[in-house]
Amino acid sequence: MELPNPIEADAEFDIILEPSSGWVSLQLRHVWEFRELLFFLVWRDIKVRYKQTVLGAAWAILQPVFTMVVFSVFFGHLARIPSDGLPYPVFSFAALVPWGFFSNGLVAAADSLVGNANLIKKIYFPRLIVPISAVLSGSIDFLLAFIVLLCMMVGFHIWPTIHIIFLPFFFLLAFTTALGVGLWLSAMNVQFRDVRHTVGFLVQAWLFCTPIAYPSSLLREPWRSLYGLNPMAGVVEGFRWALLGTPAPGAIIWVSMLASFAVLISGAFYFRRMERIFADTV
Repeated sequence: MELPNPIEADAEFDIILEPSSGWVSLQLRHVWEFRELLFFLVWRDIKVRYKQTVLGAAWAILQPVFTMVVFSVFFGHLARIPSDGLPYPVFSFAALVPWGFFSNGLVAAADSLVGNANLIKKIYFPRLIVPISAVLSGSIDFLLAFIVLLCMMVGFHIWPTIHIIFLPFFFLLAFTTALGVGLWLSAMNVQFRDVRHTVGFLVQAWLFCTPIAYPSSLLREPWRSLYGLNPMAGVVEGFRWALLGTPAPGAIIWVSMLASFAVLISGAFYFRRMERIFADTV
């Protein structure tokens, strides 16, 4: 029996790998298949965040508390900004809790690809997992700050309303916004390294464009609804409505939801399109 030529046999199974062109599919199924890696990266980011720190997880509480104190002194006491009939410390802290999750997740996601360059160069896995894990790792900080908020509400004799059942929706809205912007910035940061220097300025400017130190009720319609084009405006007003019983946000929630989904979907497709150059550029 004549054996096949090994060279010819190998030639029959040659596979040529070429980079994809144009807009590609998101391949979310692959993300689900690598979910164990996602959980590992989230746990790793949580441990690294507080490794060799003096106060550890207390930073998740101290940062929004100090910001709340500054806002209460300058905006609440000196400027006398209205707070929808609520004690200003609770009013501002209820906004700082979701804002802290968003801002920390955005900063972490923007630098996630560059920070995991060695992992990206060595093995294949869906790159979407990297910014997703960076945003999810801030969930522990959010939970700790949220517990402090509940304690403050008890101290001021403020009790959650029945609308608290909608709170997970507003948390999800904050997550989608942070992830959507993070996908844009992380992909851009691989190609243009000066993007990381603009993230801090972007977060600071976004902070004052969001109704944290002031209520969105200062605006009249239709400007208040258009304010929802800032997705975090809907998140902040939704948190206050669900927890503190402030006036219903109304159309601002729907506008913020549409804006958040638009940022997430466009960011995901842009991320996948640029993914072909990550390993060579990062």
